[in-house]
Amino acid sequence: MNEVYQKTLSQKISFKGIGLHSGKSSTINLHPAKEDAGIVFKRVDLANNNLIKACFANVCSAKLCTTLKNDHNVKVSTVEHLLAALYITGVDNALIEINNEEVPIMDGSSKDFIKVLERTELVNQKKKRKYLKISDKIELIDGEREISIQPNSSSLDVYFQLNYKNEIIGKQQNAIDFQKDNLTEVFSSRTFCLFEDIEKIKKNGLAKGGSLENALVVDNDKILNEGGLRNEREFVNHKILDLAGDFLLSGHRILGKVNCYQGGHELTNLLLRKIFSKKSNFQIIELQDIEVSKKFHSKELEKIAVNA
Repeated sequence: MNEVYQKTLSQKISFKGIGLHSGKSSTINLHPAKEDAGIVFKRVDLANNNLIKACFANVCSAKLCTTLKNDHNVKVSTVEHLLAALYITGVDNALIEINNEEVPIMDGSSKDFIKVLERTELVNQKKKRKYLKISDKIELIDGEREISIQPNSSSLDVYFQLNYKNEIIGKQQNAIDFQKDNLTEVFSSRTFCLFEDIEKIKKNGLAKGGSLENALVVDNDKILNEGGLRNEREFVNHKILDLAGDFLLSGHRILGKVNCYQGGHELTNLLLRKIFSKKSNFQIIELQDIEVSKKFHSKELEKIAVNA
């Protein structure tokens, strides 16, 4: 949502659940934060050196989830669904207290986070929100995986393609405009895996808290979850959700057009690092103090203020 001013929460909100990979129960409390604070995690189970900035440069692992680490090797993992919820609902600044190493997986999507966030009043802050506007096309190719981003004047547009041999997942694709589209099917889409991969994942010490309550499981030609899919493109929609969460690690809402084929957390993080590797790749902009609605068009964006 293209807002002029930064936003934070009006009050503390809390969530509790199990970590998908650690299998440990954790509680998170989201608190209001000052302008320009961004999103910061605080490991309250640790007495010292327990702050972790939600920043792409702090990503230490992107294997099946996004894990952040500070300079003291303190980590917090599976942050992407919560970050996506903050991205979608328009929260710029928040302190997230967590009493364990992993954000709870909830139902495998951002739905539970967003349900509470949408009931919570957000506060307009005095400083303006800064947007990251892409200046030139940037592309990454890693074997069969590809991701690119190019200039787009007024929104984050994502076109994502999957290509699985599995006949249920298949070659799903979808295009989402984060400014104009209804995002319900995106934020309610769950993480997924193939039944044949579960044993291998568990041998790697992951998915200890995984179940049919928090992940879609596909076994050859059938979905094991009762009720099946929540929407026809749930698999690719979840990948788009992950990308939105990982993009908030840029510290900004991004204005650009993304094209991704067979991507994931790692490829998204590599793209962010490439974007920030050259100042000529982007501009940091603010919107002027005008009313900005969901029907925001490029002619209004001509009134932006550019911070060199």
